[in-house]
Amino acid sequence: MKQGIVVRGYAGFYYVQEEDKIWECSLRGKFRYLKQNVLVGDRVKIRPVEEEKKKAVIEEVLPRFNELLRPPIANVDQAVIVMAFKNPDPSLYLLDRLLVLAEASSIEPAIVFNKIDLVDEETASSILEVYRQAGYAAVSTSAVSGAGIDALRELLKGKVSVFAGPSGVGKSSLLNALQPGLSLQTGEVSSKIGRGRHTTRRVELLVLQSGGWVADTPGFSVIDLPSMSRQDLAYYFREFREELGRCRFTSCLHRGEQGCAVTEAVKAGRISSSRYWHYREFLEEVIKNEQRY
Repeated sequence: MKQGIVVRGYAGFYYVQEEDKIWECSLRGKFRYLKQNVLVGDRVKIRPVEEEKKKAVIEEVLPRFNELLRPPIANVDQAVIVMAFKNPDPSLYLLDRLLVLAEASSIEPAIVFNKIDLVDEETASSILEVYRQAGYAAVSTSAVSGAGIDALRELLKGKVSVFAGPSGVGKSSLLNALQPGLSLQTGEVSSKIGRGRHTTRRVELLVLQSGGWVADTPGFSVIDLPSMSRQDLAYYFREFREELGRCRFTSCLHRGEQGCAVTEAVKAGRISSSRYWHYREFLEEVIKNEQRY
């Protein structure tokens, strides 16, 4: 048998990359009996049935080390969260939700702010510094001018990466700039609603010539927080972690309690106030979800 990675699924078939070959694979009947799904990103063992036509059968799905539900993809090394500096304006609230989702899923996040050609250097630097100070890899790019594309290429090398973020920020345009010839469909930002039109319809892993794979996924603007306890949330804000053991009370939820090290760090400028207030909003949501269940 051979071993490869599922790069796309379509019309009941799965396309598996094995070395430099792509095999069209069907599923053994046992998968329907076991009710086991196959996701893009799965590592699988396949048995060739027609070598010349590159047709095979998936015999086994190897254990996953992580899995995302939205978008549905497995074995992701990093989540590249893409925002635009302008057109549409960046939603740092959504960015922070996506960072929490990545942290809770044990997926290393990285941040790309696209369309740097549309803003001045001071504006770009002030936004980037918030996330670099928090401990994230954050790069600025322009799919139009090519600025930052080499840094993005290096960020993706040798990894399975998922692009996430709202429509219209230029995810597909960045991938086209990263590897000319992909010819991914792109869309304009609607002047009426201020959001991009969805251009990506299904998850597919694209093989990068520089090494690695990247998934271009449907854009989205609303996402639920993953299931967690109220005590968990602070650990998903990585700049909070150094302060967590310093609070006066072990039960501290970091919302202004006496002796809270996190709120003191906010006052001292070590933690961004915008990130902190997003944490407070998310905390109320987590508490409501706990009470609901």
